[in-house]
Amino acid sequence: MLKSTILFLRISCLLILVLSSCATNTVVKDFTPATFEITTFVAPYFSNPEIDYVYKANITVYGNELTGIFIAKKINDTTHRVVFTTEFGNKLLDFEISETDFKVNSIVEELDKKILVNTLKTDFRLLLRNQFLINEQFENATDKVYKSKDGNRFNTLFVSKAGEKLYKIVHSSKTKEKININFVSENNIFAEKIVIQHQNIKLRIELNYFKQ
Repeated sequence: MLKSTILFLRISCLLILVLSSCATNTVVKDFTPATFEITTFVAPYFSNPEIDYVYKANITVYGNELTGIFIAKKINDTTHRVVFTTEFGNKLLDFEISETDFKVNSIVEELDKKILVNTLKTDFRLLLRNQFLINEQFENATDKVYKSKDGNRFNTLFVSKAGEKLYKIVHSSKTKEKININFVSENNIFAEKIVIQHQNIKLRIELNYFKQ
C-alpha cells in the first residue's frame, strides 16, 4: 500500500504544477448539422444498480504509473459510489458522486490533495453520468453526434449508427478539448474497456473489465 500511495502522491504533485496547453477544438469538424431525433440521451453504461462494475485500473501521468482496482455501483437514481483500492484490497479512496453532489467518504491522507480530488471528481462525474440534455445534433455516414451543454462547457457524444453504440464522449470548452472518454463495448450495455484521456495534462486512466 505504501508504494501505491507514494505513486499517487507524486501524481497529485504533478497535477498541481502542470500548465494547460490545449489544441483548438475540432470536435465536430467532419460532421454536418442534423435534425433533432431526441432531446435527452441516456448513457447505457454504469446504469444497472444490481451490478458492481469492477475494473482493473491503470493511471499514467507524466511517466508515473499506478495500478489498482476501480469499483463503481449505482446506489440510487442519481448517485454512484466509487471505490479505488490497491491490487491487494487496501482502500485508497471512496467517493459518492452525482451530477450535483459530491461526497468523500474516505481518502488516504497522501491523496487528499484538492487538485487531485477535483480532477477525479470531474472524470468520474462525466464517466458515470446517466442523462445528457441535447442542444445540437450532427451526423456523417457512420455516426451520430449529440452535443450537450454542461455549465460553461460542452459534452459531445459520439454514437455509431450501426448498433447505436456510444463509443466516445468529449468534454470541451467552446474552443478547446479537455477530456476524451473512449468506450469499447460489444453490446452497448456494458463497456469492456474505457480510456479517459486528458488533453491539457498528461493524464490517462485505462479501465479494463475485471473478470473474476
